[in-house]
Amino acid sequence: MICWMWSWNAKLRSCKLRWSDRSTDDLANIYTFIARTNPKNAKQWVEKLRNRARSAANSALIGRVVPELGQADIREVFVDHYRIVYHVEADGISILTVFEGHQLFKL
Repeated sequence: MICWMWSWNAKLRSCKLRWSDRSTDDLANIYTFIARTNPKNAKQWVEKLRNRARSAANSALIGRVVPELGQADIREVFVDHYRIVYHVEADGISILTVFEGHQLFKL
């Protein structure tokens, strides 16, 4: 996935969106859980989560710092009650995990 973001010296540069193995497993588990009762809704939820991750890649610093960690390069965005935690890198972001917001982030 290629996106665009501004570098510190105000030049437009490309960035990347990466998904960790854990985060892709998280999406699969979310899909499976929701699909038990509503397969169509499960597909829509996963697509919402993917879209929000793409949006975060476009503006990596827009997400808040994960409170459990307090590290400026580990941030999160929300889709309703789901948390998408990502690592800000020089050339984009890496999604670390996706989980329900009532849970604490575990590394």
